Amino acid sequence: MKADLNTEKLIIYTDGAARGNPGPAAIGVVLQDLSGNTIGRISRRLAPTTNNQAEYQAVIAGLEKAITLGAKSVAVKADSELIVKQINRQFKIKNTALRPLYQRVVSLIGSLESFSISYIPRAQNAAADALANKAFNNQ
Repeated sequence: MKADLNTEKLIIYTDGAARGNPGPAAIGVVLQDLSGNTIGRISRRLAPTTNNQAEYQAVIAGLEKAITLGAKSVAVKADSELIVKQINRQFKIKNTALRPLYQRVVSLIGSLESFSISYIPRAQNAAADALANKAFNNQ
């Protein structure tokens, strides 16, 4: 029996932020179906970390939630050009602290039938950015 919302194909908007780099960090994630309905949100504070690590944590959290919801196809939209290019294998991962996070993303992608990640300008990522900021402000 299918749910009212189609969760097999999802779009995930992710944002990670650190204040201090490294410093206090948070993530924001918005999961939408192909009709633009929001079916999930994540707003979470992280242990102090770097901005790039927080960006990876946001992608991981979004993928984990999507898989839990039964997604088979995922399109991630992120405003971190570095993370997008690393996951798309356009950039090498020189920072050893990012390698385990990258490997976790690859592992999660392996359970999907279809995956893409693309860069979007920060202005198009306002909802995920707001959730990351909310996590900062709530603690």
